[in-house]
Amino acid sequence: MSGRYDAVVIGAGHNGLVCAAYLARAGARVLVLERRDRVGGILADHELVPGARVPAVVHTVGRLRPSVVRDLGLRSHGLRLLRPAVRAFAPGPDGDGLTLWADPTRTAEELRRRSARDADAYPRFDRRVRVIASFLAHVAAAPPPDLGSPGLADAVAGLRLARAFRRLGPRAGREALRVLPMAVADLVGEAFETDALRGALASRGVLFTAMGPWSAGTAAVLLMDSAGNDGGAAGQTAFVRGGVGALAEALAAAARAFGAEVRTRAEVVAVTTREGRATGVALASGEEVAADAVVSGADPKRTLRDLVDPVVLGPTLLWRASNIRTPGATAKVNLVLSGPPRFPGAGEERLRGRILIAPGVDALERAFDAWKYGGVSEEPFLEAVIPSLSDPTVAPEGMHVMSVICQWVPYRLPDGDREAERDRLGDLVLKTLEAHAPGISDLVVAREVLTPVDLERTFGLPEGHVLHAEPGLDQFFAWRPLLGHAGYRFGIPGLYLCGSGAHPGGGVTGGPGANAARVILADLERR
Repeated sequence: MSGRYDAVVIGAGHNGLVCAAYLARAGARVLVLERRDRVGGILADHELVPGARVPAVVHTVGRLRPSVVRDLGLRSHGLRLLRPAVRAFAPGPDGDGLTLWADPTRTAEELRRRSARDADAYPRFDRRVRVIASFLAHVAAAPPPDLGSPGLADAVAGLRLARAFRRLGPRAGREALRVLPMAVADLVGEAFETDALRGALASRGVLFTAMGPWSAGTAAVLLMDSAGNDGGAAGQTAFVRGGVGALAEALAAAARAFGAEVRTRAEVVAVTTREGRATGVALASGEEVAADAVVSGADPKRTLRDLVDPVVLGPTLLWRASNIRTPGATAKVNLVLSGPPRFPGAGEERLRGRILIAPGVDALERAFDAWKYGGVSEEPFLEAVIPSLSDPTVAPEGMHVMSVICQWVPYRLPDGDREAERDRLGDLVLKTLEAHAPGISDLVVAREVLTPVDLERTFGLPEGHVLHAEPGLDQFFAWRPLLGHAGYRFGIPGLYLCGSGAHPGGGVTGGPGANAARVILADLERR
C-alpha cells in the first residue's frame, strides 16, 4: 500500500465496488478497504449446511441497473441473472392464492375470477407505474442539486430533469406530482377493490422501511422500486446463479480488472484530515493510506459521527448527522429444507418468485402498529423466496433453501434477551409459514435468525436498517441524507458518500456508486 491513491473506498459492499470499478475504469488509482474477510456487504451468502448457500440479507437483485452490468462487463466475470416468469405469489385461505406474473395480461386474466373490475384495472395500473417510473429513472440517475447554493452543474441537471418531466406529458406529469407524496394504501386503494391484491402490491412500498402502508411517501418507495427496471406494478424478481455472493464476486473481479486494489480484513477507523480536508484513512492496524478522495460506502451517520474528527466536522453538522433517521425494522430468517414446501393451490412455477404473506392493507398496518409500540405482530408481514427452485446450484440435490424477510421487528427489545428473542422470532416465522404451507416445519434441516442487532453488528447496518437511512420524504432526493450534502460530496472537502444512504437510496441498484463515481471523477479532473 505504498504511495498515494486517487481514491480510497471504505467498504466493499456492492455500491463501494461499483464506485471503485467506475473510478478505475476511468484510469484512477483506487484502493478498496473492507472490514470483513470477504466482499459484498448485504450481498453476502454462506453455507448454512454443507452445500446449501443462503443469502444473509437480500435475496433478489432485480433492481440492478442494466447500465452497471453493461459498463462493468459483469457477464464476462461470471454474472448470470435468473428471471422467473412469476414475480410474486400471495397465498390465501383455502388455497386461494394470488399470482403476479411478469406478463400483466396473464395477471389480469387470473384476477378476473376474483374481480372483473380489478382485472380490467390491472393493466392500466401497470402502465401508470411504468410511466411514472420512467421519469423517476431520470431522477435516480441524476446527482441531486445543492438547493442552498446551486451552481451551473445544478442548473444543467435541473434542466435535464425538467426535459424528462415534460416528456411525460401534462396528464402523466400531474399524476406523478399527485401520487409521489401519497400513502401506498391510497395508491392501490383507488385502483383496486380486492384487499388481497392491494396488500400484495402495497408490500413493496414498505419493505425494509419503518413505515406502514398508510404512511405518507410510501407510494414513492414503490414507484422508485420500479425506476430503471422492468418491474411495473408487480416489481422485479431476479436471482443470481450461484447465490447473491456471485454478484459481489463479479463486481470485485470487474474492479480488479480495471486496476483497482481490493483488500479485505482492513478496518477503517478514521478519516484523516488536514486543514479541514479529507486526506486519507487510518486503519485499525495503525496503517494510514493517503488519497485525494475518500469515498465512504458506510452509512452516512457512521461516516460523519464515527470516522471524522468532530472538531473538523463542527457541532452543527455532527448534530445533523446524529439525527439522520435509521429506525431498523427488519429481521431475517434463513431455512434449509429437506424438500420443497407445499403451498395449497400453488405449483412449483408459482413459487419461483417472491412469496408474500401480506393478506391485505389493514393486515400490513396492524403488523406495523405492533412495531410502533415496541413489539412484533403475531401475524407478521413476510417476504420469502426459494432460490433453489430456479437455481439448483445453491442447495444439495433434493434439498432447498428458503430466505425469509420478516418486516417490523424492533431494534430495541424490552427484555433484552437476544437469544430467547431469536428463538421466538424463528418460531413465529415458521408458525406463520405453517398456516400457508402445512408441514413446512417438519422439512426444516437448519435455521438461522438474524435480528436488527445482528444485522448491525455483522454488516454495519445502522440499527439494522438495510437501506442505511429511512426513505421517507424528508430523506429523499436533495434531502438524502442531508440537505446541502446530497450530491455525494459529503461533510468536508475530499470526502464522498457512495452507499445506500446517498441518492437514489437502498436496494441492489448500484445507482449510488455509479452516480458518486461521476462526481468524484469530475472533482479529480479539476484538481
